Amino acid sequence: MPHRQLGILHVDMDAFYASVEQRDRPESRGLPVIVGGLDGRGVVCAASYEARPFGVRSAMPISQARRLCPQAVYLPVRMSHYAEVSRQIRDIMFSFTPLVEPLSLDEAFLDVGGCRKLFGTAPEIARQIRARIKSEVGLNASVGAAPNKFLAKLASDLCKPDGLMVVPEDQIEAILTPLPVERIWGVGAKSAARLHALGIRTIGQLSGWSEHSLVEHFGEMGSHFWRLARGLDDRSVEPDREAKSISSETTFAQDIADPQALQAVLLGLVDHVAGRLRQEGLHARTIDLKVRSSDFRTKTLSKSIEPTHATEAIWRTAALLLERSLTLDLLPVRLLGVGAGNLVRDAVIQGDLFDGGQRERQNAVDRAVDAIRAQFGTRAIERGGLRERRS
Repeated sequence: MPHRQLGILHVDMDAFYASVEQRDRPESRGLPVIVGGLDGRGVVCAASYEARPFGVRSAMPISQARRLCPQAVYLPVRMSHYAEVSRQIRDIMFSFTPLVEPLSLDEAFLDVGGCRKLFGTAPEIARQIRARIKSEVGLNASVGAAPNKFLAKLASDLCKPDGLMVVPEDQIEAILTPLPVERIWGVGAKSAARLHALGIRTIGQLSGWSEHSLVEHFGEMGSHFWRLARGLDDRSVEPDREAKSISSETTFAQDIADPQALQAVLLGLVDHVAGRLRQEGLHARTIDLKVRSSDFRTKTLSKSIEPTHATEAIWRTAALLLERSLTLDLLPVRLLGVGAGNLVRDAVIQGDLFDGGQRERQNAVDRAVDAIRAQFGTRAIERGGLRERRS
């Protein structure tokens, strides 16, 4: 087998939402901090590392978190603020390489294979990125450095929190062999149960099976499992280039089955996308929704709309798509994303004699929100009214 260059990084922010809140509120540092929906039916979106020994985890009902850790600091989600912090972190990554593939607000792949003469080896670049995120943004990042995306992501998971793990070519087998099969990308709860029934509980045991046998049991995914069990992954890093669309998505630390919690996250994603559209002077003619289940099945839905960059118009369409997509077989959800596509810069908007000025009022609200954020920062104002209309 040819030598595989150590050139892929996976950067993953530690307990991102909760860590941002601890940074912004020095009095909460060292204390358990829980971010999420604070009403009786809300869920935990993020828990600081101080909260985790109490059993608090993402996607847990907030009422259960309060029983487990009543002394925690409970804070609401500030999605647009986290998006702004994410952009600062992304700028640091782009200063090393243009080959950056964002996965969510708090993680991304980087291909630094061609950067050795400028910045050093992949592990050296990983150390520089971690140091700059710490000094410039005030947050901790865990980074995996490996020959491919699967191994880099695995490494960053294994070295959390605030760690750096390098996976050299000659140590791949030793690192993979003892790990549970759940560490294989694409092995969700259902696939894991089927593997366990076959007596396969570790990656080492999985790698002992032939590709043909795994395909017989799992179809096309069997070949995927076989390759990853051997540390093989030929996916390239796909940069987020200037696009024909603007999107935002997030991958949950733990899968979420509560539709209301997903709707609350969706509102923040829509707010971010709509704000970027207005900032770029663009209007969307298509709204896309992406939902990925716990066993990595992905459903995408799209709907054409009248050209708009209004938050409420995009929110109404995205919420409708979410309602249509949340079939029982897709729950719980691992990833949620929304995109604005088919973009135009000079939109001709058809007037409606019967809207009673509603569109202009919505535009006025958006302009006011954008102006406040431009002057005082993204955390100066958060949207709540849209969520109330949906509840």
